[in-house]
Amino acid sequence: MRLATIIDGHPTPAVVGPRGVAPVGELGDFAGETMALLAHWPAVEQAAERAPESVWRPRESVTFTVPYRRPRKIWGIGLNYADHAADLSEKAPDQPASFIKGDHTIAGPDSPIVIPWQSERTTAEAELGLVIGREARDVSEADALDYVWGVTPILDQTAEDILRLNPRFLTRCKNFETFFVFGPELVPMSEVLDTFGSLADIEVTTIVERDGRQERRTNVVANMTHSPASLVAFHSQMMPLFPGDIISTGTPGAIVIADGDVARADIPGIGQLRTSVVAQAR
Repeated sequence: MRLATIIDGHPTPAVVGPRGVAPVGELGDFAGETMALLAHWPAVEQAAERAPESVWRPRESVTFTVPYRRPRKIWGIGLNYADHAADLSEKAPDQPASFIKGDHTIAGPDSPIVIPWQSERTTAEAELGLVIGREARDVSEADALDYVWGVTPILDQTAEDILRLNPRFLTRCKNFETFFVFGPELVPMSEVLDTFGSLADIEVTTIVERDGRQERRTNVVANMTHSPASLVAFHSQMMPLFPGDIISTGTPGAIVIADGDVARADIPGIGQLRTSVVAQAR
């Protein structure tokens, strides 16, 4: 079973399972938004398993929105696949090339990516997101994944022409509104490990649909320069990670987007994140 947020008059936490989608409020006395439920997931999951058929709705009948909007931190990781680094005439760095994004950048699958008027070359980048489940301070790489609640698909955007003006413009080019789309589901690590055994074999694909055609970039987590576990450990040794914090682990390849496109993050076994693209009028 997985966690998500649906529109039920207002954003409502929900469980997604084989029987469909169930609002968490109909499963028991659970309060708070979806991020707050990360700490109570075993109880939520047990309640969902016991729930009657009447609380479950067909997946196609609900509208998914972003799982939550107020994590303490969003860490992005640049150039974490050698192939993508080569696309930018760079090489993967010896230490993670990380940056922070503000929560104003968050959007969900129910709203479009907006290309800002300041950019003439914006890219979409599919990534595997790590959702922190409990506070992590100075943890080892061997223990790091014990602090990860689960994973989620991400579309991370870059105003690439702004970055090319100066590599120090990384924060600026990454922090426009709608430049961080994630969801629609949060997949617990227990399911990930049951499905894959480890994170290494997870395949991440960036896809842009345009005029009936697709452009795509694919790679597997095993080909990351810095593994998910090393990323959690590295950043926890710099500053604490809190429940709901997200580490976006890097893209297998960025694709330029334009008004009218559809951008997708496809991660088989985890989920598909799909949203439209619009250009902002100046």
